[in-house]
Amino acid sequence: MTEVFLLGFFVILLLAGLKHPFVWVLLYLYIEIVSPSKVGTQILASIQMSLITFGAMVGGWLLFDKTKGKARFGMRQGLIVALLLYCLVTTGSADFPDSAAEKWDWVWKSLIFAAFLPLTLTSRLRIEGAIMFYVLSLSVIVINGGVKTFLGGGGYGRLRLLVDDNSGLYESSIIACAAITAIPLIWWVATHGRVFPRDWKTKAFAAGYTFAAILIPIGTSARTGLVCLAVFGLLLLVQMKRRVLYGALMAVAMVASIPFLPASFTERMATIQNYQADQSASSRLAVWEWTIDYAMENPFGGGFTAYRANSIEIDLVEENRGANASLVTEKTVVDKARAYHSSYFEMLGEQGWPGLGLFLLLHGLGLWHLRKLYKGWKNRTSERDRWVSPLALALQQSHIIYLVGAVFVGIAFQPFIMLIIAFQAALWSYSKILEGEASIDDSRPLRMREKASAATA
Repeated sequence: MTEVFLLGFFVILLLAGLKHPFVWVLLYLYIEIVSPSKVGTQILASIQMSLITFGAMVGGWLLFDKTKGKARFGMRQGLIVALLLYCLVTTGSADFPDSAAEKWDWVWKSLIFAAFLPLTLTSRLRIEGAIMFYVLSLSVIVINGGVKTFLGGGGYGRLRLLVDDNSGLYESSIIACAAITAIPLIWWVATHGRVFPRDWKTKAFAAGYTFAAILIPIGTSARTGLVCLAVFGLLLLVQMKRRVLYGALMAVAMVASIPFLPASFTERMATIQNYQADQSASSRLAVWEWTIDYAMENPFGGGFTAYRANSIEIDLVEENRGANASLVTEKTVVDKARAYHSSYFEMLGEQGWPGLGLFLLLHGLGLWHLRKLYKGWKNRTSERDRWVSPLALALQQSHIIYLVGAVFVGIAFQPFIMLIIAFQAALWSYSKILEGEASIDDSRPLRMREKASAATA
């Protein structure tokens, strides 16, 4: 039944694109997030949904999009293309060609779409529609996982989302990070969006969605999610006037919630403090050290999945406390082909120092653009302009949460962050269009501006 519903949804949007080609852009965005072909086992798995939609999207934009003359190819899109070409070169000389080709098969699609998407977002309605579709598409996974967690399911590696899959957004640490990054965008859509009415029903859905997103780190027992949640709390405090009061209330709420948390979650979070006794955390540090040494010998990286070359020794220290004494034991564990578990070391090991430089420049430039937009537009009060600053702030908060979470999980090329980067690039480009329109409007005689204002009203 689920497969029939998803197929019907796909066909309806595909047909709707015949009248409004921009719908194909939204459909491809939905496919990037939900991956409906993974949900289906028969019909959906046999249909090349991504390929069909991509062809329709690009063809529709080239042939029928009357607003593409406003599109601007910005610096960050250029960085994405540069990163794409660089990854193509390193994939051709990868240490492990077969597994590198498998990763390249989805990475290039993610990068291409991120570079192309801002070209289609040439109006406020389109930007808002794309962000709304992103938020709602992600809700398909997040709300599903949140409800299961609330009903008592979950545990590290045991929370089953839509499919029994452990890749992309269906991997526990990745969905935990993505769920928290979505919260600022959820509330921007609820408070500044124009597609849905800004009433109590929209706010209630946003509140329920937020609660489900917060439950995802608990349901997955992903330590990355807990770190992202803490960062989100700090970002909220920065924007509040009574920070001490609200910070104290947050602390009390956290302490009060501990008795209601599942034991599997609290036990796994305890390993953050005692990392020397946790093989996962200790091996992560060892792999990072190995990656630095590897990059010194291979400054241009080893291509995708270069981590397969590592072989590391981990010294674990365990302390078993008894009634009168404690016993400390040490043991050495050998681990091979251990993944990076960090986007920064993922870039360093696979793409070398040039790839890491492009990655940092891409994200750093985005934060600078967003900060400039937030400060430059926050005092504007017209209906045309006042939505820009809150969106810049929401995207900035999402981006910061990702950058911190990316320290602990390899998500450098994941579609969800590439889409957030695309939204940022689109907002930056559209703000230039608005500034151009404002300068043209200001140059008109006062009488003409008054007539235009009266006509608009």
